[in-house]
Amino acid sequence: MTTDFSFHLLGRDGAARTGEVRMPRGVIRTPAFMPVGTAATVKGMYPEQVKALGADVVLGNTYHLMLRPGAERVARLGGLHKFMNWPHPILTDSGGFQVMSLANLRKLTEEGVTFRSHIDGSKHVLTPERSVEIQNLLGSDIVMQLDECVALPCEHKVAEKAMRLSLRWAERCKAAFGTQPGRALFGIVQGGDVPALRVESARELAAMDLKGYAIGGLAVGEPQEVMLAMIETVEPHMPQEKPRYLMGVGTPDDIVEAVRRGVDMFDCVMPTRAGRHGQIFTRFGRMNLKNAKHAEDTRPIDPQSSCPAANTYSRAYLHHLVKAEEMLGKMLLTWINLAYYQDLMAGLRAAIAAGRLDDFIAETKEGWAKGEPA
Repeated sequence: MTTDFSFHLLGRDGAARTGEVRMPRGVIRTPAFMPVGTAATVKGMYPEQVKALGADVVLGNTYHLMLRPGAERVARLGGLHKFMNWPHPILTDSGGFQVMSLANLRKLTEEGVTFRSHIDGSKHVLTPERSVEIQNLLGSDIVMQLDECVALPCEHKVAEKAMRLSLRWAERCKAAFGTQPGRALFGIVQGGDVPALRVESARELAAMDLKGYAIGGLAVGEPQEVMLAMIETVEPHMPQEKPRYLMGVGTPDDIVEAVRRGVDMFDCVMPTRAGRHGQIFTRFGRMNLKNAKHAEDTRPIDPQSSCPAANTYSRAYLHHLVKAEEMLGKMLLTWINLAYYQDLMAGLRAAIAAGRLDDFIAETKEGWAKGEPA
């Protein structure tokens, strides 16, 4: 077991990479999808299930955990890994995105963000230093800098101001984080949809020599082609020997196209949220279990899937659970979705290693487009 944090490239296919992020609590095989465990739980899943599907790392949320149950309380209880019974790597986001999107009466200054909790209205201040402190108290393995994320589209001056503030906050986060063997601080590239700002952000962050880098401020409503163009713009300016993380992405199609362009790590609430609302992702494309056509269909979702929820339960039963709003329905559909995402990542890793990524993506997309056999 390693005592330090490191990243090792094992194979390439064009801009795509496969590798390993190694740290004391385990290895993250890349490209990797990180299930989102916002409030110290991947909704609807046991931790053992999540690991068995092939997930090497999960994501926790600084904003939600600082409000409830509180970072200091989690630290007193032995840290987030012990608290949620997940002994493997954990990445925590900085809380900045949630402050911007969820909090009430927020005020942004050079110092940080003052906001009122969406839960009880209590007042809080989140600075770069406090964000790092909270993530240290939680004991996360990968710590994200505090940044300002703007919605797209936005004016050039708005994107530029947020990008420069995020760079200054990155410097403060680096100072607050210090040197912690076995753990990592990642910087976040910002700049909206302005190529020049994205390039400047990436170069300035690379000069800080952090352990890894994220691309933030995308998947916030802009078209896919804008997101992919920004990845292509930024990728040449991100260190080749460091992991790259595209935050909050996304659909299976977004993921395969971002992997093609050199991204290593992903997270998104989509597979868990969709599962709770009757939607599943499969090798045949997306399916809606609310649809009446499933009401008397005795077939499983996919007999070839390794996931028991997909290869055992009938569509009729899953349809019934969804229509009846039963808890088990949400759990089973979440399981199906996370299994599909992890299978997709395993397929991408194998395809890159074999030098056949383009073929794999073409075959995968053909499956989505064709749908199920008649």
